[in-house]
Amino acid sequence: MINSVLVANRGEIACRVFRTCRELGIATVAVFSDADAGALHVREADTAVRLPGATPGETYLRGDLVVEAALAAGADAVHPGYGFLSENAGFARAVTEAGLTWIGPPPEAIEAMASKTRAKELMGLPPLSLDTVGEEDLPLLIKASAGGGGRGMRIVRQLTDIKSQLLSARAEALSAFGDDDVFVEPYIEGGRHVEVQILADAHGTVWVLGTRDCSLQRRHQKVIEEAPAPGLTPETATELHTLAVRAAKATDYRGAGTVEFLVADHTVHFLEMNTRLQVEHPVTEAVFGVDLVALQLRVAEGEALPPAPPEPHGHAIEARLYAEDPADGWAPGTGTVHRLAVDGVRFDRGYADGDTVSVHYDSLLAKAVAHAPTRAEAARMLSGALERARVHGPATNRDLLVRSLRHPEFTEGPADAGGRLDTGFYDRNLAELTAPAPGAHHAALAAALADASARAGRFGGGWRNVPSQPQVKRYGDHVVRYRLTRHGLEADGHPGVRLKAAEPGRVRLEVDGVQREFAVHRYGGTVYVDSASGCHTFTVHPRFTDPGDLVAPGSLFAPMPGVVVRIADGVEEGCRVDAGQPLLWLEAMKMEHRVIAPASGTLTALHAAPGRQVEVGALLAVVASEDEVV
Repeated sequence: MINSVLVANRGEIACRVFRTCRELGIATVAVFSDADAGALHVREADTAVRLPGATPGETYLRGDLVVEAALAAGADAVHPGYGFLSENAGFARAVTEAGLTWIGPPPEAIEAMASKTRAKELMGLPPLSLDTVGEEDLPLLIKASAGGGGRGMRIVRQLTDIKSQLLSARAEALSAFGDDDVFVEPYIEGGRHVEVQILADAHGTVWVLGTRDCSLQRRHQKVIEEAPAPGLTPETATELHTLAVRAAKATDYRGAGTVEFLVADHTVHFLEMNTRLQVEHPVTEAVFGVDLVALQLRVAEGEALPPAPPEPHGHAIEARLYAEDPADGWAPGTGTVHRLAVDGVRFDRGYADGDTVSVHYDSLLAKAVAHAPTRAEAARMLSGALERARVHGPATNRDLLVRSLRHPEFTEGPADAGGRLDTGFYDRNLAELTAPAPGAHHAALAAALADASARAGRFGGGWRNVPSQPQVKRYGDHVVRYRLTRHGLEADGHPGVRLKAAEPGRVRLEVDGVQREFAVHRYGGTVYVDSASGCHTFTVHPRFTDPGDLVAPGSLFAPMPGVVVRIADGVEEGCRVDAGQPLLWLEAMKMEHRVIAPASGTLTALHAAPGRQVEVGALLAVVASEDEVV
């Protein structure tokens, strides 16, 4: 019987496993890097062991150090979570050879399926050869053999791009999984990403726990998932289930696993089998009423599963809350999480108020999951909970999630059900989904009034002691001009707006006869204004710009902290560059990010060099546009 579990992971999944362990009376052990010393998963564990260093390669990818940590802490079992070493057969063997219980499939099954190339061969679908691909094979998808999550994946539409995309994919795969092996396969456009959850024991029982649709993705990484996958015909669902069971039995599988497919025009294309728990497992738990982590533990203890799983009920949808800016190329964000609260739905988090999002790891903050009798009700429940959430800190994709769940393409479902939902959803709709939210001018006015209240003390009924001359404040791109008189609020550009109440953290405005409540929170130079229609974030600006803050036109700054991994060939000071041309690559949060020329012109300064660590806002290069170069 398992009495103490070490989770060889961090963040949300470590906290998730710890929760089930506590419910079962099992002691918990965390491992942590120096960057994670005060992280939530460390605080929630009974004991914790330091892994010296900060990068994944120094810490969470060091299987030898993780095994030593388990032995030192007295754990008798190891749960790998997802990512990092979760699909590493060598690590699984090291765990069992140390006399510990491995909460996962046998190493042989991991070897057969965790390598995407061997998995395809086992299923009778060998991958394409890099040596023989031609124009007729385009478009292609380069994928990492040793992992998933969108890392190490690149689309190739021209054969001339293969070399550069291979280099980028291999570098990203090595950083994320410690293995730079990649392969290529046909890239199917307009398909749906559908997967099947399985659970198998050591006594020959294989459960099929339905399907999930994970078609809403960015950078090949899932954003919104749901169960069951909508719109599948009975024949397609049966084919998916049959192939999933075949994969499990072909490898003598044990534990939880996911078999992934692309479905296009009712045709099923096998992708891979993930030999671990998936990020999106909560939607299956909700629909089937099970705890997959508890079942993993019981299977690892040798218990037999019942002959059949429970019957499914209702529909569940999960949304991943990332620290990233979808409007800025999905650039990941770092910094302090001041407030993170979502009510009314399941909320699996890896961060709490006051925690810091580091540059070293994935930008996933939390997952929100709604379960309801129907798909439409689940989408309404989840979008409403996210809209009312308090998310203060790094930029996030919260608004994108709300709009996605309410978008007609999502609500109508996939093509199989008469809609257009597929993996191209964000390619088609990103501009619409990231457009500025309405109501920002009212939110900026509320921020100004809350600030006035904080400065002058609470004010209400009359305005006798309030200066009558106009006040001017800048919040982001909004200049707020207002005056408080004994007759009420007078604000430029806000006809029909009346102030009903104001205090430092709360303002109530009447807009065209409708009263609206605004909650205002300020952290340093940033203000967050929450209302029933969502949140607006503003940078507080002084009225006058300090001349020292002026920068040269064409300056390129680091959008995030990271490491410069390479400079584009031929790029050096004095060279000519074209608008949109990649100049250099930063690695942050296990992903590579391109820095491109903002305009055609001359590169007049280059401050970046491979291997250099840069902080957010660091000057990387300056491009003088053709109009500026004389």
